[in-house]
Amino acid sequence: MKIKDNKSKYYAKISLGVMGGGFLATFPFQDSIAGQVLQGGFEAGLVGGLADWFAVTALFRHPLGLPIPHTALLPKNRDRMLKAIINMLENDWLTKESIQNKIKDMNIADKAVHELEQRLESPSFHKGVQSLVIHLINEIDPEKLTPVLEKELKDHLHGVDIKPVLDKMVNEVLKRELDAKALDYVLVETEKWLKKEDTKNKIGTLAKQLLDNTKADGFMKMAIQSFSQMINAEKLGNMLQPFFLKRIVLLQEPNNPYRKAVLDKIHNEIKNVNERSELLAELGEWKNTIVAEWNPTDQLSSLLVKTKVKFIQLAEDEEWIKRHIITMIKNQIQALKEDSIKMMKIEGWIQNQLSLMVEKYHAKIGQLVKENLEKLDNETLINIIENNVGKDLQWIRVNGAICGFLIGIVLTTFKMVV
Repeated sequence: MKIKDNKSKYYAKISLGVMGGGFLATFPFQDSIAGQVLQGGFEAGLVGGLADWFAVTALFRHPLGLPIPHTALLPKNRDRMLKAIINMLENDWLTKESIQNKIKDMNIADKAVHELEQRLESPSFHKGVQSLVIHLINEIDPEKLTPVLEKELKDHLHGVDIKPVLDKMVNEVLKRELDAKALDYVLVETEKWLKKEDTKNKIGTLAKQLLDNTKADGFMKMAIQSFSQMINAEKLGNMLQPFFLKRIVLLQEPNNPYRKAVLDKIHNEIKNVNERSELLAELGEWKNTIVAEWNPTDQLSSLLVKTKVKFIQLAEDEEWIKRHIITMIKNQIQALKEDSIKMMKIEGWIQNQLSLMVEKYHAKIGQLVKENLEKLDNETLINIIENNVGKDLQWIRVNGAICGFLIGIVLTTFKMVV
């Protein structure tokens, strides 16, 4: 740009030099008609060139440094010029309405989605996503997150209704026949206990105490006393142990009617457990007490730390990022493109936000331009203007010299003819 400006200044100086040199060179030829005509042209060209040089220079500075009135117009009218520029920007070129209308013509959501879609296969985009994922994972602080997670977990458990849980447990017990298995376990363990010699002695002792302490009247009392005198604890144990063992064995048989009756009773009790409000209330209180006393802080913190390390290791694998994160982004973009209603909502939101920003910050456009222009001193501002429009101004000087030369020839010729 500077080279072009220098050339234009060079041409202006040459034109002025040519006119001045031509004017001096034609003095010896004033006696001839051609010499007079040329001298008149060069004289007029010199005057025109000097006049235009004065006019152009006067726009920016005092010609020859002399404080001539009505010169250095730009420095003197700097404030007026800045106000005019700002006013033109705010009220003519960059009005709120023009900016907002231009924004409305832009389908920003579609362009943003298209641009994102184009970048999905870019290695640099993959690297950026990977860095972002790792950064977000590193930002997780297990010590700060643990209390929040613990509170949410306890609040959730406190709010769990025990009745649906109990229903599922009952259905699971009946489905897996856990009641029958529990009964068999109890019968087997009872059988083992009854076979012990010590158990037989205890049964005999308890039975003897029962006979001795049984209260009755009349014949029954006499019969019980007679029987108690005839038998001792050892005999009673020998009698009762085989009896109980036989009944236990019979209850273990699948088709035994007594076993079926016991299981039917257990089934009915299990099925109707949710109708026992007192039991449900007690179970609920028991559940809340356990949850309140539960302190999972260390376990949750340890779990979060291990999970964080695991996810960082996964995120450091580029293939994992492509397979999961990039694929997820692709699927979301595709779903978004196919959902015209959602795209319209996003576009509307973007347009609304941009309009609000224009409404809020429009006045700052002029203020920003003013602040930037005020940072420039007069000399810098003049140089900027000259660098941008100086070429045309210098050609005014060239054109002035040429036009003056031609007009001078015409006027000199006219004077000689008249």
